[in-house]
Amino acid sequence: LNKDELENWKRRIIEKGYVAIDTETDSLNAVEANLIGFSLAIDVNDACYVPLKHDNANKQINFDDAIEFLKSLNADSSILKIFHNKKYDALVLDKYNIKVNSYDDTMLISYSLGSGASRHNLDFLAKKYLEHSAISYKEIVGSGKNQKSFNEIDIDKASIYAAEDADITFRLWKILKPKLLKEKVSSVYETIERPLAKVIMDMEKNGVCIDEEILKDLSLKFQKEILNIETKCFEIVGSEFNLGSPKQIGEILFDKLKIKGGKKTPSGAWSTDAETLNFLASSGHALPKLLLEWRGLSKLKSTYTDALPTFVNKKTKRIHTSYSMSSTSTGRLSSSDPNLQNIPIKNDEGRMIRSAFIAEPGSSLISADYSQIELRIIAHISDDNNLKDAFKNDIDIHSLTASEVFGIPLKDMNQDIRRKAKAINFGIIYGISAFGLSNQLDISRSEASDYIRSYFEKFPSIRDYMETTKEFAKDNGFVKTLFGRKCFIDESIIRRPGGKAFMERAAINAPIQGTAADIIKRAMIKIPKYFEKENLGTKMIMQVHDELIFETKDNEIEETMSIVTREMSEAHKPVINLSVDLKVEAASGKNWEQAH
Repeated sequence: LNKDELENWKRRIIEKGYVAIDTETDSLNAVEANLIGFSLAIDVNDACYVPLKHDNANKQINFDDAIEFLKSLNADSSILKIFHNKKYDALVLDKYNIKVNSYDDTMLISYSLGSGASRHNLDFLAKKYLEHSAISYKEIVGSGKNQKSFNEIDIDKASIYAAEDADITFRLWKILKPKLLKEKVSSVYETIERPLAKVIMDMEKNGVCIDEEILKDLSLKFQKEILNIETKCFEIVGSEFNLGSPKQIGEILFDKLKIKGGKKTPSGAWSTDAETLNFLASSGHALPKLLLEWRGLSKLKSTYTDALPTFVNKKTKRIHTSYSMSSTSTGRLSSSDPNLQNIPIKNDEGRMIRSAFIAEPGSSLISADYSQIELRIIAHISDDNNLKDAFKNDIDIHSLTASEVFGIPLKDMNQDIRRKAKAINFGIIYGISAFGLSNQLDISRSEASDYIRSYFEKFPSIRDYMETTKEFAKDNGFVKTLFGRKCFIDESIIRRPGGKAFMERAAINAPIQGTAADIIKRAMIKIPKYFEKENLGTKMIMQVHDELIFETKDNEIEETMSIVTREMSEAHKPVINLSVDLKVEAASGKNWEQAH
């Protein structure tokens, strides 16, 4: 509660050479959050809380003194700062010009030990490794209409919660850090996950501009189309009904219209999921096709055109999505509030939404995308000479597959056959079944089986890779990326219907998708260093699967594009020497759609 106590802690921290730190704020959104206090831990059961901005507190340390303490502590590279989800804490501290130097992150250490092995939040890890039930955030602030902001919490109550978090973080660090070497995943943490935290923090802080007028116009356009689809559906059925009610849809499709091919859920209701509607639509029924269109447009409207403006930060006038670094089983990033990674790429509506993401005046957006990175990785992993030669000679990979599987010369290729080959190529990566391929291509299951069999006859090394990978996953419970990341397979899935096939598909795909994720993460770490070196004002503002988006001054487009394409195409080096070159396609424009 006073400067002398804080100075005493500083002396003890310097003696130890490390400290666990946790911030307490008034918002879970790091870009909007204000610092309410922070906790420190330097040993088991040796932690404290430093309240700064609690309401109605009799005594708190001077805010400026505390900020100076945090600046000095975090700038000192001789002291290791231990966080759990450093990205969040660093974003909060950055508002007060506090830069974090020399850190560990127990969340990312846990994730590096095995993505998919468990959850990586503090409370879960406390239970798993310490057999301790931590005080939950809800216990302190409440929930619903009775929820309080942390600054409204009594200091004594806040201290127990906050100091416990720092204590748990310290305990986890002592347990988990040595495991990195033991499990041989130190390089995943040291060269990918830990340095990426700073990059993601900057990307979230940068944010992206949107044109709210474009989104408003799109909302109106989508609403008209939704109403038009509803009218068509009512005409087919002969009465009005709620298109958003699975129960009503099931009764209409299978009880009223007597459409064949329905199946019931365990609860006894008709299933009207996307797979069912796609199957019925492919059988020539008009209503299921319209229902799918209605669902697609309704989701785009509610998730994007209506919702995106509500995420605009009042101060920055930009959207600051939050990237989760530890939520996927393959190492991929995911985003939320808002989720920018599920905007459709292939349809017109998705492209229209992308056009609302804009650059500031005098600037442009650059989109850089890996071309067929997963197919290139499987060509390398499987060591398939046909695929490798095709990539080396810049032969269209889908046309090659069509030629091999269907026995058609490349010069006679047409787009319909190429489309089928493309579905097979990407389907194989995801372990597609004959049933899945038959639905996708609208062909019989036996025809789909023939396609898959013919594919494996032409590319036997890919089949060998798949069988070897399935066996490895079965024996070890995980698979590995080329960079050594362990992707654990959730064995509880096997007890579900179709669980074994799902598990095998996940095992086949994880080394490929996980390696692609590792490569783009390495690129994200390297690229900003070159911007700084060349004194460019370019900022990385979004990551969407295999694509990076940058905002750059118009006079820096050419230089930025050169750096980005070079570093992305060589991001795997020198750790991995792929037998197939990586190809990066980049373009610029005033909005995301023009640049994509």
